[in-house]
Amino acid sequence: MEEKKVLLSIRDLWVKFHVRGRTLTAIRNVSLDIYEDESIAIVGESGCGKSVLTKTFAGMLDNNGFIDGGDIYFNDDSITDVSFNVGSGAIARAEAKLNEYSLLELGAATWREIQDLEREKTERLSLSAEEAGAFERERQELVFRRTQANNKKQTLDRRKEKAEIKQLSAEIDALDKQIEKLEARKKATIREHEAKTKADAAYNAEHARRLAGLRERYAAECSGALTQEQRERNHRLAKEICLSLGRYPKRGRIKLERKLYASFKDAMTRGDDLTDDETLNRIFEKAVFRVKLIDGEEKSGRGPLHGRLVLNLARTGCVTDWTKIRGQKIATIFQDPMTSLNPILTIGSQITSVIMKHQNVSEIEARKRAIILMKKVGIPNAENRFDDYPFQYSGGMRQRIVIAIALSCQPKILICDEPTTALDVTIQAQIIKLIKDLQKEFHYTIVFITHDLGVVANVADRVAVLYAGQIIEVGKVEEVYYDPRHPYTWALLSSLPQLMDRGTKLYSIAGTPPSLYNQIVGDAFAPRNPYCLRIDTLREPPMFRVTDTHYAKTWLLDPRAPKTEKPEIIRDIHGTLMKVFNI
Repeated sequence: MEEKKVLLSIRDLWVKFHVRGRTLTAIRNVSLDIYEDESIAIVGESGCGKSVLTKTFAGMLDNNGFIDGGDIYFNDDSITDVSFNVGSGAIARAEAKLNEYSLLELGAATWREIQDLEREKTERLSLSAEEAGAFERERQELVFRRTQANNKKQTLDRRKEKAEIKQLSAEIDALDKQIEKLEARKKATIREHEAKTKADAAYNAEHARRLAGLRERYAAECSGALTQEQRERNHRLAKEICLSLGRYPKRGRIKLERKLYASFKDAMTRGDDLTDDETLNRIFEKAVFRVKLIDGEEKSGRGPLHGRLVLNLARTGCVTDWTKIRGQKIATIFQDPMTSLNPILTIGSQITSVIMKHQNVSEIEARKRAIILMKKVGIPNAENRFDDYPFQYSGGMRQRIVIAIALSCQPKILICDEPTTALDVTIQAQIIKLIKDLQKEFHYTIVFITHDLGVVANVADRVAVLYAGQIIEVGKVEEVYYDPRHPYTWALLSSLPQLMDRGTKLYSIAGTPPSLYNQIVGDAFAPRNPYCLRIDTLREPPMFRVTDTHYAKTWLLDPRAPKTEKPEIIRDIHGTLMKVFNI
């Protein structure tokens, strides 16, 4: 995979949802690279986060969903390369603003001393960092215990388990009282610190004297002169600012401009190193994408799109970047073709509207392209079926239209969200073959979401196994099929119907995935894992390397772990499948 270009890079991603006053963690610390022209399958049980992961980088999270941490980078040249005319007046204004703020850099060291002095007094008046941390840890422990008890109470039958419900209710009441006492103790400690500090006249006088001296020194330092190095740096940064802001429509640009200059002012006040690329990226990303100036070019730059910032900008009304990504670069084939199409619009109008929006062509040209696409996805007599309504198509034909809509803008990444689930078996095989055949022509990357490992072998080059919002195993399809290392992958493979002998009971995984409302301690699969070690219940395992392309997140791969054999049914999975299909 090293030779292929990374189209989408996901790093340490956390996605959460606000649900009925509680927070659900759907994606937990996921990292994954998706390459050009590859097919990657994301597998796992329902509710493990497969669709949420892809909806995150396609910008389709519900309003109550949000990215709580991590990064998503889009690396397609057509949306990361920026080149347009920037007026010399705009550059001069940006440079003047930066020169004004750069005066604050001259006194940055003194400013930090002032902040330290004021922080010291604030801690004396309130809580020190150590005291605040201790109170917060104690509070979180009590809240966690209360949440666990309340969740357990909700699962009990009110008619049959009254005694246990009563016991849990008493436990919840006791924890509520402990939380109240903790808050009262915290407030009493703060009042005690305030009284003690205010009574210390010598400390207050010394503090005021030192603060006045530092402020006087800070004002003198900030009235100095800029160095030639600062001016040259600001001239270059002014061009990057203009290129970065120029990507957005004028109406939304003013608000972003204010945020960006405020970010630069804060950074210069702190004395941040503005020659460091990582620091500059963080400053820009508080408002817009940083378009980094290309050496030797005056009005050209490059800036990979950051998914988290795109999502935040979209929610403030700046949707420019999403219109360049969703549809044009990332398209989705949804699970149910019966509900994916608008029942009151004709098939043709639903395809042409997408083509006209993203490709800026006339309705006549869009119609020609739509008919060509309909033929490519296997719609017979496409010209005459163009003005039909969805109810006049079968389920398999509707899914072909959904594929045509997804491919209408020739995306770089095609997300297939269980596209064959609602179809009968014969149609499933046709749709999978169609998606693979079209990949050879259009050269898109397939991200195939499924819980059926039998489908994966026909579609994917690589497989990522998802459980409880985490990738627990990833590798080439041959590695994950013939040399799986995580017990959850063993369980998924063991449940393949193709491996069962006639008359034997089909294997199923005991229990259910954990509630994502609760904090997960250790390995999320531990309660269902017949090979569970004690450490699985205490500490989350790291991602262990099996080969350069194969990784698994299980303590069984630790050199200190006892040797464990995979289930007998999948020890020779290749030979078993060969025997089943008489190969």
